[in-house]
Amino acid sequence: MKTFILAAALLLNVSTHAKEMMIVAHRGASRDAPENTLPAFRLAWEQGADAIEGDSHLTRDGHIVCIHDRDTKRTTDRNLVVRESSLAQLQELDAGAQRGEAFRGTVIPTLAEVLATVPEQKTIYVEIKCGAEIIPELLDVIGKSGLKTGQIVVICFNKKVLQELKAKAPQFKAFWLCSFKKDGSGEMSPPLATVLEVLKEIKADGLSSDVAIPEPFIEAIGKHGDEWHVWTVDDLKTAKRMKALGSRSITSNVPGYLGRNLCAQSPAGDVPGTAPED
Repeated sequence: MKTFILAAALLLNVSTHAKEMMIVAHRGASRDAPENTLPAFRLAWEQGADAIEGDSHLTRDGHIVCIHDRDTKRTTDRNLVVRESSLAQLQELDAGAQRGEAFRGTVIPTLAEVLATVPEQKTIYVEIKCGAEIIPELLDVIGKSGLKTGQIVVICFNKKVLQELKAKAPQFKAFWLCSFKKDGSGEMSPPLATVLEVLKEIKADGLSSDVAIPEPFIEAIGKHGDEWHVWTVDDLKTAKRMKALGSRSITSNVPGYLGRNLCAQSPAGDVPGTAPED
C-alpha cells in the first residue's frame, strides 16, 4: 500500500509539473495546416495545445488581421501589402491553396475571429508585428471578445510598442521577444544588463526568447522577478532541455507532438519537415 501511495504521489507531481509549462501552438498547428489561419488554430486546440500564438497587423481600413509578414506574397496566391490593403481585399486572397487542396479557399482571419476560437481556460499569445498604432483597435477587439484578462498575453520584439501597451492596459501580461547571438567580439548580444534594463523599462511580465539564450541569463531573469518563455522548438530533445531550464512555455509548430511526447521517457528525436521562420 505504501508503494502504491508513493507511486501515485510521484505521478501527481509529474502531472502537476507538466501543467506548469504550457505548450503554445506557433501560428497554430502550422506544421499541419496553413499558418495563422482558423484551420491551424482549431487544429491546435484539437491537438491539446494550452495556447495559440498568432501574428497581428493593421489593415488600411483599421482592422486587425492575423498574418506574419508585412505582405501576402509568401502565404497567399497574390501579393498585397497588408497596411495598404482593406480587409475585403485581403480576404479575397487564398491563404490555404499553397498547403494543398484540403485548405483551398482558406482566408486570412481577423483577430476577432481568432479570439473566438479560444476555449475557456486556454490562452492566446497575440504578437504585434506592426507599430503602436494597432493598440487602440487591439484593446477594443480584445474587450469585445469576452475572453478573460488572464487568457490574453501580448508579445512583441519592439520594446516601445510593449511599453505603450503596458501604459494603456497594464492588466494584460506582456512578454518582450528577444533573440540572442554572439557579436564580433564573441560576447552575447544583447547583454544581460540590457535585457534586464529593457524588461524594467517596459514593465514587462517576462522575456520570450529563442533557444540561444545563455543559461546564466535565465537564472538572472528569474531573480529579477520576470517569467521566461521560449520559441520555436519542434524537437523533443531541445524541448526537454528548455523544460529542465525552467521555461514557463514552449512555442512549437508541432504542439500535438510535443504535448504527447514531452513527458515521455522514450529517446528524443527530431520532427521531419521545415518549420516557418520566427
